Amino acid sequence: MAPRRPEGAGAFPKPVESPAPTPPDPAALYAALDLGTNSCRMLIAQPKGSQFHVVDSFSKSVQLGQGLESTGRLSRSSMNRTLGAMRICMQKLRRHDVRHMRLVATEACRRAQNGERFMEQVARETGLKLEVIAPEEEARLAVISCAPLVSTKTDQLLVVDIGGGSTELVWIDLTKVPRAERPRSIMRLHAGFRQDPGPFAAARVVDWISVPLGVATLRDQFADVEEDAGRFALMSCFFEENLADFAPYAEEQHRDGFQIIGTSGTVTTVAASHLGLRRYDRTKVDGLRMTSDQIDMVIRDYLSLGPAGRRADPRIGKDRQALIMSGAAILQALMRLWPTDRLTVADRGLREGLLYQQMSADGVLEDGPY
Repeated sequence: MAPRRPEGAGAFPKPVESPAPTPPDPAALYAALDLGTNSCRMLIAQPKGSQFHVVDSFSKSVQLGQGLESTGRLSRSSMNRTLGAMRICMQKLRRHDVRHMRLVATEACRRAQNGERFMEQVARETGLKLEVIAPEEEARLAVISCAPLVSTKTDQLLVVDIGGGSTELVWIDLTKVPRAERPRSIMRLHAGFRQDPGPFAAARVVDWISVPLGVATLRDQFADVEEDAGRFALMSCFFEENLADFAPYAEEQHRDGFQIIGTSGTVTTVAASHLGLRRYDRTKVDGLRMTSDQIDMVIRDYLSLGPAGRRADPRIGKDRQALIMSGAAILQALMRLWPTDRLTVADRGLREGLLYQQMSADGVLEDGPY
């Protein structure tokens, strides 16, 4: 006897439709755009507790500062590349109907003779109005973006933001802040490095500096040095020389309770190489702690590969391979100077700082733990 066919067998499965996601209220959206020497990056986000949820993003290597070191001007080709990226950003902002935004430009537009004229062109062709921010604000925004990564055990904090055209360093004393409040005290710096703490114990900014050397500008300064290892050593020593005016440079620091947080494409690329990631994964990189030995090992690997090997290395990527050694030279100098064998890797920076700043000013972030 043939087996009976169960009722309903062979029927097409009934589709289960998940409800369409509710689009976010445009009034609750915030945007932050960072136009740097090398990259154009944007985030669109909405507040979520004491953090934010990213709704849309954009990132592209535009090399706006290419040739700036030798000519003092933004080239026509670099401006055209950047305009193309800005048009995409404009389309995203319009699609989401974003009403709260800050769109900023940094070192390349600060230094270029035709920087202001270029920003006028951006406004004319895209409707987006860029503002050039001062180095102090750039440093401050990088610091507050890293607040969630600050350990409650940290007494002395150094935040380093290695950009395309400049590098910002901020040294912060947290010894008078209760341990549980230390990450939040960093967030309060959005109002300025020098502030009246009011009822709160304040993080004290010991010193900060903006060195006009980033991955692009430092590379360009030593482009005429042909030997790979020699060029790297010269770049690292030259960067260290430019830290002489930074107050903590000459002071001996205690290893215990000291934390360095590094935020930049260089730092995240070194972290990704250490992890052996052939495809970048932010969740594995952001917040990673690397020892100085692990960083040195990655840098030695880069040097052994040579320029051709670095170009072919999927861990570095096409956008980063031409800049990784100048960034590594900066990173090595920093790890050589200060007494720590650990670096906290931050895949965050100016964009996140701009979002935190806007949301904090509007009072839309909850007063909860990070």
